[in-house]
Amino acid sequence: MVPLKRRKVVSSGAGSPGGPGDTGSTGSTGGPGGGEERTRFPQVVLFLLERKMGSSRRAFLSQLGRKKGFQVEELLSERVTHVICENNCGDEVRTWLRLQGGGRTSAQLLDVSWFTDSMRAGRPVDILDGHKLQEQQIDDAEGGVFSVPSYACLRRTTLENHNPVLTDALSLLAENAELSDEDGRGVAFRRAAAVLKALPEPVTGAAQLRGLPCLGGHSLRVITDILENGASREVEFTKQSERFKALKVLTGIFGVGAKTAERWIRDGIHNLHQLQESGQALNRAQQAGLDHYDDLQQPVTRAEADAIGEVVEEAVVSVLPGAQITLIGGFRRGKLTGHDVDFLITHPEEGREVGLMPKVVTWLESQGFLLYQKTTRNSYLEAKAGPARPPSNMDRFERCFSIFKLADAEKRGRKRAGNAPEDTCCPAAHSRVADEGPEPVKPAGGPGRWRAVRVDLVVSPVSQFAFALLGWTGSKLFERELRRWAGRERAMSLSSHALYDSKQSRYLRATSEEEIFSHLGLEYIPPSERNA
Repeated sequence: MVPLKRRKVVSSGAGSPGGPGDTGSTGSTGGPGGGEERTRFPQVVLFLLERKMGSSRRAFLSQLGRKKGFQVEELLSERVTHVICENNCGDEVRTWLRLQGGGRTSAQLLDVSWFTDSMRAGRPVDILDGHKLQEQQIDDAEGGVFSVPSYACLRRTTLENHNPVLTDALSLLAENAELSDEDGRGVAFRRAAAVLKALPEPVTGAAQLRGLPCLGGHSLRVITDILENGASREVEFTKQSERFKALKVLTGIFGVGAKTAERWIRDGIHNLHQLQESGQALNRAQQAGLDHYDDLQQPVTRAEADAIGEVVEEAVVSVLPGAQITLIGGFRRGKLTGHDVDFLITHPEEGREVGLMPKVVTWLESQGFLLYQKTTRNSYLEAKAGPARPPSNMDRFERCFSIFKLADAEKRGRKRAGNAPEDTCCPAAHSRVADEGPEPVKPAGGPGRWRAVRVDLVVSPVSQFAFALLGWTGSKLFERELRRWAGRERAMSLSSHALYDSKQSRYLRATSEEEIFSHLGLEYIPPSERNA
């Protein structure tokens, strides 16, 4: 098990937030607003464990507890009567307490559900079995039928998911956490969902999950609730939450993140109509996202991705003969639909790709394919972005974020057969795609029909192509776990640009994904089995 972070333990007599002789010890100590609220329950002293909960959520819950009249300690001390945890199992917390070198271990170890129930009741509620952090009692004859590695990058995860109801529930809670700026909780739920996706058969009872990694107490409760009752009360409550529904709608607008959506919600904006009527100033990306919202919410099919690929290929080859274009993202992993389409572009001669993107964008715009585009320059310099600073999760390649104007399948098919007149929006030169895919979604302003599709173009030097291909193939969790494995197990730093070995103080070169896996000491996993 990964060593847990040590936290200093203070005794109640010295070093507590109030200091020796502090007469305010019955108030809320050590946090923002400490002492502002009257303590109503002096016999209850809470400590919220930050591990896996995250600092922002811990601060919010601490403030909430104090407002309700509870004592909430910022540091673990002998005064603490209730340790509140989230996404931790009992063994993890007991190990953490033992590492504190004298921390009180007789305090109640409780899940955050006891805290939220108490906040709702306005008093400390009775502690039920479901509130306690305790190990499940599992019959050895029944449990532990599955075994998977703890790192997702060590598992082969195909698109065949035997537990979609469970994984969808955990993914929804992960999304809600991420939209609430609680990334730690989001990752915990996503790791739990990824474990279930890798199982070779459906889960029929919680006993089967004994010994599996990444399944914390919170995730196990959700799973158990679904297995026993057919649905999770927490998941259903989240689905019906007005805040969650508003965040989903607003962050579904291209160019709108969770923080912007939160600000709009505080201003009373919960849907597209209210946003349009509000007079909010939108940037170009947000305005384009609002204009084409319905189209961008619809899944993109593989046939549509291929059609766009033919357009991109002609654009690239027209301005740089010999350049290579690769479809990446979920479609490379074998998915049949996606939210957008991503292409990686390179040239076999190092340096020839420099300045390519503006030429490609100019060509696409001249042919009427782009409804919106924003291009970023390549800002990666190996000498500056190496071991001195850890690589960002976002790479720094030259990129174009765009909204494509794609003719419908029927129109593409007619033009392929030469039965339609030239259309300035969709040149006949790009009619090679087969007449397949769903019916078009809406009429355009002129003859024929089209839909808007999100398309990202990425240009990589050939020396970094293998790393870019690996990083942009996904899945997101698979890539996160690869970086975690590199750092924790191999003392290396992995990004979509390079792999740096801290022990050897040098970069490790690679011309293929297989070489990168080899450098990391991992068995190669093909794209179709990276669907964590």
